[in-house]
Amino acid sequence: MKERALILVQRLQAEISAALEAVDGEGTFIDDYWTRVDKSGDHGGGGLTKVMRNGRIFESAGVNVSEVHGLLPPSMSQKLIGEERDAKFYATGVSLVFHPHSPMIPTTHANFRYLEVESYSWFGGGADLTPYYLWEEDAVHFHRTLKNACDAFDPEYYPNFKKRCDEYFYLPHRGEARGVGGIFFDYLGKDDPENLPEIYSFVEQAGEAFLDSYLPIVHLRSDEPWDENQKKFQLMRRGRYVEFNLLYDRGTTFGLKTNGRTESILMSLPPNVSWEYNYQPPAGSREEALIQTLSQHREWV
Repeated sequence: MKERALILVQRLQAEISAALEAVDGEGTFIDDYWTRVDKSGDHGGGGLTKVMRNGRIFESAGVNVSEVHGLLPPSMSQKLIGEERDAKFYATGVSLVFHPHSPMIPTTHANFRYLEVESYSWFGGGADLTPYYLWEEDAVHFHRTLKNACDAFDPEYYPNFKKRCDEYFYLPHRGEARGVGGIFFDYLGKDDPENLPEIYSFVEQAGEAFLDSYLPIVHLRSDEPWDENQKKFQLMRRGRYVEFNLLYDRGTTFGLKTNGRTESILMSLPPNVSWEYNYQPPAGSREEALIQTLSQHREWV
């Protein structure tokens, strides 16, 4: 299964990065190959980080593939399999984050991964949308596309994974979600190893649905006008994105605690960001409407 999973994430990386270059029209990805040394000093895998900077549409974009293996520290083993000891692991996945120039185009994130820890194996992943100015039809389209991918396998997938996404991408110290959500799943197959081939097929379809969920929104919003005040709001909202990734994101924690490549892990952070003390949106504004939307979970489809 790990060979199939590696081929899948490499294919998704190639397809998604090619599609993004075509949409942007000017920006191109640079390839940055890297290797990892396990804490024992042995070769521990590596990966390919593909990064775009200052394209026509995207201020930054990254599509990363990693394949790493070695020993987990006891604290991570305890979290993953409930055993506090050094444990052998293998992990491969594709992870992406796109930050557009325009505040009218949402940021998006997706991740699809496969892990083995000792005798356990499972898939995880998902995709979510972080708008700065909200068109409800965009959120509906994003969710409907992911729901269709889920429904092809199990009608319970979407409601369960949507709920997990709402709960996961949430900033408790702010009392608000990071964005309008999507789907999030983890440990699929860990307790049902015989079903891993079916789960692989689902992850493949969910990965292939990502471009259909996001690119139509980019096409719709790329010509929307915006001003400097709206750009300032985008930069402030990016601050919330940074807060989540550094305080709560499991992928960031896993990568840093397993001696992953720091530059690739922190690729998810936007190049420009701001924090404004005690920001209060103007009453009745689109900024206020967004923050109100993010203060409660909504059903989009």
